[in-house]
Amino acid sequence: MRYNKVKKFFNDDDYYTYLTKNRDLKSVTHYETPILRNPTISDRLEIVTDSHIWSYGNRLSNLSYQYYGDVRYWWVIAWYNGVAIEGDLKNGDLIEIPVDLRKALQILGV
Repeated sequence: MRYNKVKKFFNDDDYYTYLTKNRDLKSVTHYETPILRNPTISDRLEIVTDSHIWSYGNRLSNLSYQYYGDVRYWWVIAWYNGVAIEGDLKNGDLIEIPVDLRKALQILGV
C-alpha cells in the first residue's frame, strides 16, 4: 500500500468535532503526503510495460485489477503516464502499464 512508510497523524482538533461525533470516532487519522518521484529515462528502460489504447468505458481501477489483482493500485498506472485521474485520458490515447508492480513501487520510492 502506498501509505505503509509514511507517518500517521491523529487529529483530535476541535475543527473535526462534527465528523467525530457523527461517525462515533475519537479522532481523525491523517497521513503524511508521500513524495513520489518521476521515473527517469533509465528507470523507464528497466520497467517492462504493456501498451494499452484508452477507449470509452476504460477505468484505471479495472486495469489495475487486471494487471495487479488489486484495484487500489490504479494510481501507479496514472503516475507512470503522467495523468492525475482517468478523466485526463481521451479515446485513442496510448498508455503504458508497468507490468512489475514491485519494481514500479521501488522506482516511486514507496
